[in-house]
Amino acid sequence: MTQPVPAPAATPATSAPTPLLFTPVKLGGLTLPNRAVVSPMCMYSAKHGLANDFHLTHLGQFALGGAGLILTEATAVSPEGRISPEDLGLWSDEQIVPLGHVTDFVHRHGSLIGVQLAHAGRKASTYAPWRGRGVVAPEAGGWQVIGPSEDPYNAVFPHPVAMSTDDIRRVTSDFAAAARRAQVAGFDVVEIHAAHGYLLHQFLSPLANSRADEYGGPFENRVRFLLEVVRAVRAVWPTHLPLFVRVSATDWAPGGWDLGQTVQLAGLLRFEGVEVLDVSSGGLTPLQEISAGPLYQAPFAARIRAEVPDLRVMTVGMIETPAQAEGVLQDGVADLVALGRPFLRDPHWPQRAARELGLTPALPDVYARAGW
Repeated sequence: MTQPVPAPAATPATSAPTPLLFTPVKLGGLTLPNRAVVSPMCMYSAKHGLANDFHLTHLGQFALGGAGLILTEATAVSPEGRISPEDLGLWSDEQIVPLGHVTDFVHRHGSLIGVQLAHAGRKASTYAPWRGRGVVAPEAGGWQVIGPSEDPYNAVFPHPVAMSTDDIRRVTSDFAAAARRAQVAGFDVVEIHAAHGYLLHQFLSPLANSRADEYGGPFENRVRFLLEVVRAVRAVWPTHLPLFVRVSATDWAPGGWDLGQTVQLAGLLRFEGVEVLDVSSGGLTPLQEISAGPLYQAPFAARIRAEVPDLRVMTVGMIETPAQAEGVLQDGVADLVALGRPFLRDPHWPQRAARELGLTPALPDVYARAGW
């Protein structure tokens, strides 16, 4: 696959120091040209898990816009791990080449790209938000879902079958196999999705995990599955390429997964070779009560970064403006800033941010005539 072409750097318009948002950061053997990251966002636009022209156009635009790192949407490690029938996948060798077209394009235009590997667990076999609500019936392409226990997410979601230890081993192997395919497809980063109420998060939280075996009960049992997945992926993912894990720092519900447990997990993940913790929150239970607002998840990242200082941290959530993103970095809250909706609204967000922060934006040659 095509190797990354170094991105042109934004240059200072004055003698002022370069904003941290545009200061390169080294992760393993990679150097991100800036710290603006495209957050994973489900697009529900694949067929049989295969990337297509939509994904090339959608993800490619962010490279042209100057993103330092682009993360794909949740990409299923098995057919049963999809959130919806239209999710991307990396459970088959057939899915490598279409994603390789995307990584090649991104590299040619100076950005880096990662894949978020995921299994939806009890939140699988559900409709894309604009196509319906709840469980997808078998005649519409749905399937039997699995989870740590037999409890569904809510009354209209599928009823899962509790996983056996053989199922756990199989899914662990699925993550590792998908990571091997990700390397062949030319990805620079793998992110393991353990947030937003999907399978690995379901095992972490007492609100979804009522198992009585070695994967349920006390903290050390509930984190076991995630740690086994991380070890399996790290064993096949090249040592010079960074491994991310996305977590929900809290369930926003009494008796659930919380920030204290996340800090404890962060230390374990760093020991297992995780380079970056991508800190989000929620998604595990419909009983959650989220206090949302600008930068509302940043305090979670700040505490993790303070207590596990040798682990890089990325924050996400209602970060809209370049000034907010720069402030997060200047205040030592996080090392990287992930943005979702701002990139959907403006794929050239980093170039606009550079201008607003006093730099002369770096533009691809084909766009340079537009000026600023």
